[in-house]
Amino acid sequence: MKFSQIRIHKTASLLICGILALLLSVVMGILVGAAELSLSEIVTALSDHDRTTAAGRILWYVRIPRVCTAAVCGAALAVSGAVIQGVLSNHLASPGMIGINAGAALAVTVCAACGILGGWQLSLFAFLGAFGTSIVVSTAAKHLGASDGVVILLGAALNSLLGACTDTVTALVPDVSIMNSQFRAGDFSAATTAKLLPAAAIVLPTLCLLFLLSNALDVLTLGEDHARSLGMHTGKTRLLFLMLSALLAGTAVSAAGLLSFVGLLVPHAVRRLAGGDAAHLLPFCALFGGAFTVLCDTAARTLFAPYELPVGILLAFLGAPFFLFLLFRRRRTGGTV
Repeated sequence: MKFSQIRIHKTASLLICGILALLLSVVMGILVGAAELSLSEIVTALSDHDRTTAAGRILWYVRIPRVCTAAVCGAALAVSGAVIQGVLSNHLASPGMIGINAGAALAVTVCAACGILGGWQLSLFAFLGAFGTSIVVSTAAKHLGASDGVVILLGAALNSLLGACTDTVTALVPDVSIMNSQFRAGDFSAATTAKLLPAAAIVLPTLCLLFLLSNALDVLTLGEDHARSLGMHTGKTRLLFLMLSALLAGTAVSAAGLLSFVGLLVPHAVRRLAGGDAAHLLPFCALFGGAFTVLCDTAARTLFAPYELPVGILLAFLGAPFFLFLLFRRRRTGGTV
């Protein structure tokens, strides 16, 4: 069998696995919960769209919006992380590590202090906060050098600064403090259809656009000199990818709060399986990112039932050791991850 045929078969197998993983995680998230529902109750509520019974209300008003929101946000953060890693040519970068999520969080907190608690306005301001931070990081990395140490230190500084600004707003407007504590942990317990629809309407078209632009991202990752020699306007292209990745991260943050490490864990795992070709990397990140986040949220709300653990805490327990592993591995291998 030729190499090209083997690669096509591998890609098709990964695509099928990704779709199945997402579907199975969604089904599990809908079926499993703190409230025990029989299979007949679930089938009846879903087939009849019944929202009058207890099972119908739990499914249609709680579990389905929550699972769908987790899938959308997970896909958005995973793809955003893959794009940022490509733009910065740094595989340790992610929306949470370099302050993009913190910029979106500050914008969301300011909106909450002004009485804006959801809808398109919240997503817009979250995007502006995320995009502003991404511009700062990209500009600084370009002038100071995009090494791992520079990006990580810059991200730590921005996270601290933006977190302090968020705390200042919370201190000045005490009514925001209740929302802020849940928001900082990262949680889907407040997910509703009203929050899901604007997020999905932003995330899904943005993902499709990034899939279409995957070849341009591959060219950009070759380096500015190579990209220019191929006729690419690197400045405008880089700005476009930063805008799209910030739009994904900002929308996810506005819907679910600060979810750490999804944009780091999933792209690394997918890159191991599918390689670095953006045409494969981005769609697989969307599928596996959605499945991973849904599974983590399902585990977080069922493992300690009747108590519920915010999914952001579980993601931090998973992501922090993985990040340390990457750092130590990069040191041993002389700079490759």
